[in-house]
Amino acid sequence: MHKQKLQFEDFQPGRTFPLGPKPVTSAEIVEFATEFDPQPMHMDEAAGRASILGGLAASGWHTSSMFMRMMIDSYLLNSQSEGAPGVDFMDWKKPVLAGDTLSGCSTVLEARPMRSRPGIGIVKFRHEVENQRGELVCLGENSTMFRMSAPAEVSP
Repeated sequence: MHKQKLQFEDFQPGRTFPLGPKPVTSAEIVEFATEFDPQPMHMDEAAGRASILGGLAASGWHTSSMFMRMMIDSYLLNSQSEGAPGVDFMDWKKPVLAGDTLSGCSTVLEARPMRSRPGIGIVKFRHEVENQRGELVCLGENSTMFRMSAPAEVSP
């Protein structure tokens, strides 16, 4: 049985999508940092402990990448997503440390048909990611474009 992919009409304001859980390992923190952000607090446990971060910490960019993967696994791969025009904001609220487990949710804030692209709607989300202690580590908002099941009439 083939499951219908989520379309624009499935993203009603207030709907939430769970994110995670995503365990964070020392090895992946160091691997990401080696490639993209080789600062000492992302490369070495002792340097991380000596920093204001308090331990081997994921780069904020790594945190954003893990969050993106959680979105992909939660709903984007099972949707008619056409990508995103950008990110309104992404705030890194607390360090993500080796051994943390991330989870959270994406909430639909608004949804509207696009004037410039018939058959496509734009959905604005608010995303919250927490660690296993319920502490907010990442907060963001962005819009994503989704195909509609049928093109909507858009008023001028």
